[in-house]
Amino acid sequence: MPLQRHHKILIGSFSTIVIIFMISTSVFLYLLFVKTNVNYSMLNQKIDSIEKDTNSKITDLSEGLIKTNNLIGSELGSLSKELDLLKASAGEDFSGIIEFAVESVVTIRTNSGQGTGFIINENGYIVTNAHVLSDSSGNLASGIRAITSDGNARTADFVGYDGELDIAVLKISGTWDALEFDDSNDVSVGEKVIAIGNPLGLQFSVSQGIVSAIHRTGSNGLVAYIQTDAALNPGNSGGPLINTEGKVIGINNFKIGGGENLGFALESNYIVKTVNKISQ
Repeated sequence: MPLQRHHKILIGSFSTIVIIFMISTSVFLYLLFVKTNVNYSMLNQKIDSIEKDTNSKITDLSEGLIKTNNLIGSELGSLSKELDLLKASAGEDFSGIIEFAVESVVTIRTNSGQGTGFIINENGYIVTNAHVLSDSSGNLASGIRAITSDGNARTADFVGYDGELDIAVLKISGTWDALEFDDSNDVSVGEKVIAIGNPLGLQFSVSQGIVSAIHRTGSNGLVAYIQTDAALNPGNSGGPLINTEGKVIGINNFKIGGGENLGFALESNYIVKTVNKISQ
C-alpha cells in the first residue's frame, strides 16, 4: 500500500530531526574534545610552570642551607673564640687564648744563642729583640733560623733593627697567622697578662702574671716599659706579652736579676712605630 502524503511528511521530519541530532551531537563531542585538549594543554603548561618554580625554590633553598651552614660554622668559630676570651678575662682558663697565640710565636736560633719572636704579618714578618740576633762581639749572628709551632726550622732573612729600642725584624717565607697589637696606652695596672717564650731552651713555654706597673723607664732612658710579675727567663727575650684578648701589649725585653718577678716589656705602641720605621 503506497504511503500517504502525510506519512511521507512525518517520516521526512523524523529523519531530519535524527540528522540534526546527530550533527549537533557530533559538534558537541568535537567541541568537548577540543576543550578537553585545550584544558589538558593548559594543565601541562601549569605543571611545567610549577615544576620550574619548585626546582627554582629547591635550588634557592639548597643555596640558603649551604650559606646558613657556613654562617653557623663561622659564628660557632667566632663564638668559641669569644668564649675563650671570656674565660680568660674571668680568670678561669687561658688555654684557648694560648692555643691561638702560640701558632704565631717562633723560637729564634742563631750560631750564638736563641730567643723568641712572634709573627706580626701574614707574609711572615717577625719581631724579636735585636740582642737575640747578636753574637758575643755585638755583631749580627749568622745562621738565623725560626722554628715555628709546627716544629719546622726555617731560614729567617734579616730585615733591619733599632738598637736603642732593641727591636729587630725578620722574615720567613709562606703565609702565616699573625698576632695583633693592642694599644698599650689602654693597659691598666693589675690586668692579667701572659708571656710566651723559649726560657732556657724550653720552647713555647707560658707564664701568667699581672701588670705590675706601666710607663717604667728603661736603661735607654725611655719611659716605655710595662713591668710584670710574669716569670721571664733567658730565652724569653723577644717573645710577646699578651692580654686576655690575645693581643700583644709588649715584647718581653729584660728582667732585674736582683729581685723576684721583675720583668719588663717594651710597650706595643713603641713596637709598632719602630717596626714601621724599620720597614721604611
